[in-house]
Amino acid sequence: MSTYSPIMLNKDSSVPLHVQLANLLREQVMRRELRPDDRLPSERELCQQHGISRITVRQALSELAQAGLVYSSVGKGTYVAGTAFQEELQPLSSFTQDLERRGMRAASQVLEAAVIPADDCWSEIFYIPRGAEVVRLHRLRLTGDLPIAIQLTHLPHHLCPDLLQYDFTSRSLYEVLRNEYKLFLGHSDTMIEATLATPWEADLLGFSQLAAVLVSTQTTYLDTGAVIEMTRSAFNSERYKLRMHI
Repeated sequence: MSTYSPIMLNKDSSVPLHVQLANLLREQVMRRELRPDDRLPSERELCQQHGISRITVRQALSELAQAGLVYSSVGKGTYVAGTAFQEELQPLSSFTQDLERRGMRAASQVLEAAVIPADDCWSEIFYIPRGAEVVRLHRLRLTGDLPIAIQLTHLPHHLCPDLLQYDFTSRSLYEVLRNEYKLFLGHSDTMIEATLATPWEADLLGFSQLAAVLVSTQTTYLDTGAVIEMTRSAFNSERYKLRMHI
């Protein structure tokens, strides 16, 4: 059985205490410091450990239960349900927005940022001449220092000139396209499949051995119908699940 390690909450922060507590517990679950079916400290123990009210604790546990990370057993306590959090597919929603909806902070490590000439493939996808400039942005997406996904994005450079001047270790690509370039995203098409991680992907995503990754390939269009980006995302399937509501 894993051990819960209490960390003091920052009562001077603008982030509500129940969100801070939920994030701490969520990160311990995702790091496997708390494992499936581990029992969490009682509400009283959490109150004493963090110096917060029972209402605050209940708000945090309710948020985790709604996310499917914990479950309660009457008269026994609250237990860890699993290590993966689910994300409902939403049109034109960025990775950053997905995590922010859960009260988590997204971060990125830029693996590659370059402008390359379009080959026949990118010429056809973006409707640009062969040899025209294409932005290639390769990022490791994280929450805290926990790797969640590897994203490889290509964009036609003429629609977002000098795009690589922006710091994509902290900024959302969609936010930059909307706010800096005044581009209006119209719709996107996404294909999802499961495949084995390559040794390189497994290393970046923190697998001890080859495992499955959830791969999405998304093509995003502007309101004009022009293709603005194509992104291949390889998600750590142990930590991230996609859910679609129809």
